Amino acid sequence: MKFLFYILLLSFLLGCNTAQTSNNVNRSAPSNTNSNTTTNKTPNIKIKNNAKVIHVLVALCDNKNQGIVPVPAAIGNGEDAARNLYWGAAFGVKSFFKRKNSDWKLLAQIDKPSNVILERLVFKHKTKDVYLVADAYRGIEIKQTTIDFFDSSAGVVNDAMEIKEENKTLLLGINGNADLIAYIGHDGLMDFNLDSYPEKQDEAKRDAIMLACVSKRFFADGLRKAGANPLLWTTGLMAPEAYVLHAVVEGWINNEDGERVRQRAAAAYNSYQKCGIKGAQRLFASGW
Repeated sequence: MKFLFYILLLSFLLGCNTAQTSNNVNRSAPSNTNSNTTTNKTPNIKIKNNAKVIHVLVALCDNKNQGIVPVPAAIGNGEDAARNLYWGAAFGVKSFFKRKNSDWKLLAQIDKPSNVILERLVFKHKTKDVYLVADAYRGIEIKQTTIDFFDSSAGVVNDAMEIKEENKTLLLGINGNADLIAYIGHDGLMDFNLDSYPEKQDEAKRDAIMLACVSKRFFADGLRKAGANPLLWTTGLMAPEAYVLHAVVEGWINNEDGERVRQRAAAAYNSYQKCGIKGAQRLFASGW
């Protein structure tokens, strides 16, 4: 009951620190966002998927290591994916996509696929030939999550993984091999600079979703250089919860245009946040 109470407080407690959205943003990188795990060899396995693939990078909510308005400790521990606000809590990616009435079937759950990722999930859409891979990055690794998002969007990082489906083993291309790449979490670019942004490496067409506070402002330079299409990003403070991701992905699967996808996002956000449809529409943007 106490945990459910914490979730009900979400709309009041979750979000970016409003002091960080001013023009005098402190953009120096916190020392604890640097990790020797960022020196791992960059994967470059180029494959062409036979089905649509979505790769979702989730920077777990972290009171200690991120510049957020603190949330209850039970859901703000960036080392505890199972209860984390953006992953295992009621509206986290893992919980939301695993619901009984979900359009998605869980195919695989992989613990600690790397030093920076606590858990990886692989879903298959129940009626469409689409796979969704979701990674829960440690909260302290929000900077690496952001780097991996841009590197994937530009085709600098290209990876693959094997999954089993109906007694068959499939090779699934992820990161830059995916068709749609999403970043979910706090907008770390409010707190730190990246040394550089990667340039587009190939002719592949990739769409991108950035569910983070004011992502259109802070992600624009990097995404333009990466050459990806901004399917959805935000213009203000928001709760980066999975119901928006779910709605947007459904529109993308159905080949809907950016405006229709934006309307889907607004409707989903208003449904859960009760913020008013006009306010929700202003919060989301699609395209440049």
